[in-house]
Amino acid sequence: MTAILHVRCAPGLPERGYRDVLDLLREFSPLVQALPPRAALVQARGAQRYFAADATRIAEVVRLRAVARLGTDVRIGVSATWAVAATASARIPGPGGILAVPEDEVTAFLEPLPVEALHGLGARQAEALRGYGLHTVGALTRVPSGVIERILGKRAGRTVAERSRGVDPRPVTPRDLPASAAVRTRFARQELDGPHARAALLALVVRLGATLRERRQAARSLALTLHFADGTRWEKSRRLTEPSGHDEDLRTLAYRLMCAAGLQRARLAGMTLRAEDLTCAAAVTRQLSMDPVRESRLTVEAAVDRANARFGPGTVRPASTFAAGHLPGAVAA
Repeated sequence: MTAILHVRCAPGLPERGYRDVLDLLREFSPLVQALPPRAALVQARGAQRYFAADATRIAEVVRLRAVARLGTDVRIGVSATWAVAATASARIPGPGGILAVPEDEVTAFLEPLPVEALHGLGARQAEALRGYGLHTVGALTRVPSGVIERILGKRAGRTVAERSRGVDPRPVTPRDLPASAAVRTRFARQELDGPHARAALLALVVRLGATLRERRQAARSLALTLHFADGTRWEKSRRLTEPSGHDEDLRTLAYRLMCAAGLQRARLAGMTLRAEDLTCAAAVTRQLSMDPVRESRLTVEAAVDRANARFGPGTVRPASTFAAGHLPGAVAA
């Protein structure tokens, strides 16, 4: 039964838009597996029974709602296995569309494709296969799997041999975005100045907070890693009083972690700030602080987020981070 949808979002879609697509997919099935940065799997077997429609029809409705409600188009490959559906979604020209590959048409679909089109096959692996005259997926099916294993290695070769025949036993495992997020900076020269290092840490806090709020997540703990010029490092983590993605809460704990390092004349080469044990921000109960200063800061924070969403990340940020020359950017992990 053709029941797996592999959904590819537009490359330029921001993370918040990607999360909206994931939420849309969960309206059709609880079995949605996020494949960051911009793809997802959907097991549609239950949805087929519920909606009394085949998987291709469900894909059409998904695409229609994505365009109508979210303003973004998606490419969807439909087949009985993860690998074939992913291969199909990558063969759709243009920003959106649907390509369904029924079980009885898998061989005809895969055989003429170049080996590099096979889902999960890396560029170096494809080059190695072409070096032995194996230029198409069909050519892989006409040689013993042992030959492919000798070229690529036993495990990788067995996987490629199976996928060339449309075999992929991997299930769709419900999974959301990563459960942690990290930002890091490297100093152009060894850093000895305490205020400058603290300004760099503030820049990390601002970047991390923006990442969490874009993901609509909140952190339960923070971990700070200091990288020293001699190659050693210091790391410590602490729990937040309550889950948060707000700059004020992250900054307070990050500064405490920095103070705990007890730096004197240490030569810093860089630092990494990681938010851990993430949870959905909507699930966090917000208590009224009765603190007008905090409430004002949260209002300003929301306005800054809107400005950065419109004019680009890091356009509006604390003045000290401009003076220190720290540029915006984040790495999710």
